[in-house]
Amino acid sequence: MLKIIKYPNQSEQQTLLSRPTQEKQNVDNAVQSIIEQVKEKGDDALYAFAKAYDQAQLSSLKVSREEIATAENLVSDELKTAIKTAYNNIYKFHKACYTREYPVIETMPGITCWRKSLPIQKVGLYIPGGSAPLFSTVLMLAIPAQIAGNERVVLCSPTDASGAINPVVLYTANLCGVTKIYKAGGAGAVAAMTYGTDSIPAVDKIFGPGNAFVTRAKELAQQAGVAIDMPAGPSEVLVIADKNANPEYVAADLLAQAEHGPDSQVILLTDSLKLTEKVNEEVISQLSTLSRKRTANQALENSKAIVLNNLEDCVRWSDAYAPEHLIINTDNADELASKIKIAGSIFIGPYTCESLGDYASGTNHTLPTYGYARNYSGVSVDSFVNKVTYQKATRQGIQNLGPAVELMAQAEGLDAHKNAVSVRIKNVE
Repeated sequence: MLKIIKYPNQSEQQTLLSRPTQEKQNVDNAVQSIIEQVKEKGDDALYAFAKAYDQAQLSSLKVSREEIATAENLVSDELKTAIKTAYNNIYKFHKACYTREYPVIETMPGITCWRKSLPIQKVGLYIPGGSAPLFSTVLMLAIPAQIAGNERVVLCSPTDASGAINPVVLYTANLCGVTKIYKAGGAGAVAAMTYGTDSIPAVDKIFGPGNAFVTRAKELAQQAGVAIDMPAGPSEVLVIADKNANPEYVAADLLAQAEHGPDSQVILLTDSLKLTEKVNEEVISQLSTLSRKRTANQALENSKAIVLNNLEDCVRWSDAYAPEHLIINTDNADELASKIKIAGSIFIGPYTCESLGDYASGTNHTLPTYGYARNYSGVSVDSFVNKVTYQKATRQGIQNLGPAVELMAQAEGLDAHKNAVSVRIKNVE
């Protein structure tokens, strides 16, 4: 059940909204070792990791076309239909939000500037396996890549003990046009996409969620010159609810996030103590029915319900927390949503559960966690492109703008900069 905090002072905000602390030193040492082994031994290291961590004896890292075809036959027609529904919604939303070409702007006579989206050449997608193979993450990453038109898209995911990647992951990847799929998991997969091996090519940017080891490996990849989608921590949700919210809905939303992992965090902010008590009753009741109740129960130990004086305070506390997911379940949900300044993704109204965004509403579920919503955005097509600026000066343009640039360069003591303009003005006069 949730720990209830009643009407705390503002001075308690930072403490009450703190995330669970993560043990980093042991993780860092392990990841450093994994990276060094991949750099030194390449594919052989990945084969060894598959045997050690997944109990899989692999003969090849690359997934064959035959394996992909076989996987399609293992996915039910009903699930295929559901995945295609999600695909269509996600594609429609991300395509509409993407701007490839921008207008050409004449900043002054003879000077034109514009911007264009160019796809990053090589991108890598990491899809976790384990107890919950996230085929939905394939949709969230591969569809924006498909729209962006990246030249090479590499996907890595761990296998089961038989050496097979989850068939739904393979089916979804193929649906999204991703065929370069490799059997590699955890920090080893990230290291392979960072440095390259005989089988797995190095990429320019790595996307995808994962545990603390994957997260640290991505951080180290960034230090090695490979970009990543965003820093990541454990998944989280914050719910703002008023006295009229359905406690069954609120409890279900909290538990849906808590089942992600034992280090996930869920927070309820409300102006109603009565609602909080009813939500706790529902949490206990629903928890008993979950297949991942042990995981969810561990997450609830890091979670709390905070009763504040009014909904305006709830908005302020939410912004201070900077949640990955924010659900607003109040009578005036639209109004409150318009007041939110910081969040990864916002779910408005009693029927908008976070699960919709996780799978199929159209938005992306790869979002900034651990407070990074303050300065990072969720994944979109823009994450898979570089925004390149262009400029062009005519004879008239260099004459009009050149004198100002000459003066500015001279003021900074950069004579060569000034001269690059001066020699042109001299030749067009």
